[in-house]
Amino acid sequence: MADAAPRISFVSLGCPKALVDSERIITRLRAEGYELARQHQGADVVIVNTCGFLDSAREESLGAIGGALAENGKVIVTGCLGAEPERITARYPNVLAVTGPQQYETVLEAVHRAVPPVHDPFLDLVPPQGIKLTPRHYAYLKISEGCNNRCTFCIIPKLRGDLVSRPAADILREAERLVAAGVKELLVISQDTSAYGVDLKYAESDWKGAPLRAKFIDLARALGDLGVWVRLHYVYPYPHVDEVIPLMAEGRVLPYLDIPFQHASPAVLKRMRRPAAQEKTLERIARWREQCPDLAIRSTFIVGFPGETDEDFEHLLEWLDAAALDRVGCFKYEPVDGAQANALADAVPDDVKEQRWHRFMQRQQAISARRLKRRIGTRQQVIIDEVGPGIAKGRSKADAPEIDGTVHVASRRPLKVGEIATVKIERADAYDLYGTAVGF
Repeated sequence: MADAAPRISFVSLGCPKALVDSERIITRLRAEGYELARQHQGADVVIVNTCGFLDSAREESLGAIGGALAENGKVIVTGCLGAEPERITARYPNVLAVTGPQQYETVLEAVHRAVPPVHDPFLDLVPPQGIKLTPRHYAYLKISEGCNNRCTFCIIPKLRGDLVSRPAADILREAERLVAAGVKELLVISQDTSAYGVDLKYAESDWKGAPLRAKFIDLARALGDLGVWVRLHYVYPYPHVDEVIPLMAEGRVLPYLDIPFQHASPAVLKRMRRPAAQEKTLERIARWREQCPDLAIRSTFIVGFPGETDEDFEHLLEWLDAAALDRVGCFKYEPVDGAQANALADAVPDDVKEQRWHRFMQRQQAISARRLKRRIGTRQQVIIDEVGPGIAKGRSKADAPEIDGTVHVASRRPLKVGEIATVKIERADAYDLYGTAVGF
């Protein structure tokens, strides 16, 4: 037992970008011979990767730290909340170490101090694609860190810094390893995907003997050549996004755009200081759908932002009707410590926020139901995420994992997780589709 590998328990909170950070840390630890524990109790140390974007997320992170301390006693904290270490140590002075986001080396150093590795690393113990926390058939592919935007409600640049893009060839090498390991869907993520490469001035890197620019469209085209589903998240509606729509129409990239519009009223967007807020988005959405009729658009919105009037909100509802987005999430505005929006006048009362949120969700639910109903009778490619007796659950090309809807699939033969089946859609509700597998 003296030579037993040290055991690490891990908690990963927050967005997919934080999940990728967790994967990188775990990959390094596994390469050094550490093992992962399923429970805090009995582990040699606990790592908590925190989220610090909203006050509610901060409280969740602090709760996770407290729970880990109670069950184990040895806790290392990293992630976005770690950018404010005094907030953590004020409540939990006994944590072993606190590091900010992306500080992988510091996390490893803290683990080494708490529980040194028992032997030198053997890299062949770790698969080439690293350790993933997602199912085997899909993976998140982070193309950059940080953000150059200064939205008044957001503190991500404070937590994660300005935009730092990865060279295109590095991204393609990681993507190729993932595909070789069996990944069938790559989910491209960053804080601002369409700004990729701006900080590098679109510098070229060598990819298989040819130069490849660090540019949104070039990267999307190269990823599309790998022969797997490529899904684009966190895309701001800059004009050059138009260039990727033909790739979607050709089937090289999934016909799916995740665009966080956040609002539609020009006055609110100005107070939010949103990038590309002046773009004529309704006209562009119409053009995108002309070029690619299967295009699915998901977005997120905030209601009750400081200064949002009844007229602003009605404008938003009218815009929703006109845009007819496929998938939409909505948040009631929540002040975030350190955000510029806290200083804005005309705060919206909580009861008004609640009322607007319910009206928004009711309106969008009807829109989403109409959009899904159009798919009844069609045949859809569905990637299977979960299997059960008689019915499997999967996602169409219009559905991202965790945040969008599900396709419930009946099949004559058992389906396998990760399999892509052709499904005839027979029924739809406000969020999900139902059908029968007709091809494999």
